[in-house]
Amino acid sequence: MRLGVELGGLRLKNPLIAASGTFGYGVEYEGILDLSLLGGVVSKGLYLEPRDGCPVPRIVETPSGLLNAIGLQGIGIRAFVRDVLPRLARYETALIVNVCGDTVEEYAEVARIADVPGVAALEVNISCPNVKKGGIAFGGDPRMTHEVVSAVRKATRLPVIPKLSPNVTDVSVFARVCEEAGADALSCINTLLGLAIDVERRVPRLAFGTGGLSGPAIRPIAVRMAWQAARAVRIPVIGIGGITSTEDALEFLVAGCRAVQVGTANFVDPGIYARILAGFESYLQRHRLESIGEVVGSLRFPDGEAPGGPGA
Repeated sequence: MRLGVELGGLRLKNPLIAASGTFGYGVEYEGILDLSLLGGVVSKGLYLEPRDGCPVPRIVETPSGLLNAIGLQGIGIRAFVRDVLPRLARYETALIVNVCGDTVEEYAEVARIADVPGVAALEVNISCPNVKKGGIAFGGDPRMTHEVVSAVRKATRLPVIPKLSPNVTDVSVFARVCEEAGADALSCINTLLGLAIDVERRVPRLAFGTGGLSGPAIRPIAVRMAWQAARAVRIPVIGIGGITSTEDALEFLVAGCRAVQVGTANFVDPGIYARILAGFESYLQRHRLESIGEVVGSLRFPDGEAPGGPGA
């Protein structure tokens, strides 16, 4: 109970969630750690049909980070429901399906198919390109964001959690749009757009060219944007970006997030979840707090007011 959290109808036994794309479909980590230790697991992004993704090389390390252009390779929602979901049923953790689409209609259909027993919520990847509008990302235009979130909301009874893009001018605008469209919570943030260059060959290090930057390098940006989103809406926010320790996770909670997702660290440190959970307990004892909820939104500024004034 001390670590339990509630996210717009989704109840988790603790605030730790394995992030989409870095944890496979969950089954890949069987035998490496007990999935029941986690509050939740987010699947790899799923479209209606299987996808091959981008050509290799797809991943390149950067200082304190990782740049990737996987291209949302996946088995498709039907194969996931048929083959993967039954394997995850034995674990006491909330399964969240990451929903993708090239069109609003595809998002809605994937959401409809994913609304089955065993799935706890849907995370909507609004960074996908809208092929009907020249490849513009849904998450980069408020009207398109509203359209896709609203369509998913109508297609499912499950909690809907849009994943916000950091590649926008004001994340607060998109947070409010998602709330207005019926979102139950928000995931904040997705990866930052980056480019790494092989200077000897004078070509990008990724075959696709640009990629998404994740890892500790982006954490201060992610904390700031999650804080802005949490101040802009009444629905819960899940913080994502560069978490590698208890202190990192607590930054997001203090900033106003009710839960966090661990991403890039999954590749190098599967034991991170047990250490963060132990760290949470130690923190609550040290500060004489009854529950993790008392930490959420407890950020104080020296002069009593946040930069930009109330609600900025």
